[in-house]
Amino acid sequence: MSPAPRGLVPEALAPKARRIRLHGYELLVDIGFHSFEVGAPQRLRVDVDLWVDEASFPTDDQVKSAWNYDFLRETVKTLAASRRFNLQETFCRAVYDIVAARKGVLGLRVATAKPDIYPDCDFVGVELSSLPMAYSE
Repeated sequence: MSPAPRGLVPEALAPKARRIRLHGYELLVDIGFHSFEVGAPQRLRVDVDLWVDEASFPTDDQVKSAWNYDFLRETVKTLAASRRFNLQETFCRAVYDIVAARKGVLGLRVATAKPDIYPDCDFVGVELSSLPMAYSE
């Protein structure tokens, strides 16, 4: 099925926001300040939601027009391997700052979670968002 010709989508239904998401990315990271965590990489789950401007969201089906998803994944992976982190807050802020500096980003949410810390919880984590928390989920 081909897309609707331009001009046929009612203005009320025109996209108001364009979000790109990387969710549930799990990797081993040397993170934590407790003695049992230092030097013992543990699972860290990372979620990134970014809202981009219209110019950064392709209207054609050309690869050159796309926002590079690999950049998101590789940024997290490279950062995780770059050093040891004492705090999730520090790691989360580093991811946030790198992505926020990219051209076309209008809004951003980065969340990290350590799922293996407490046996009676799904995870313990942190989140940074440029949007009110009510809008970040």
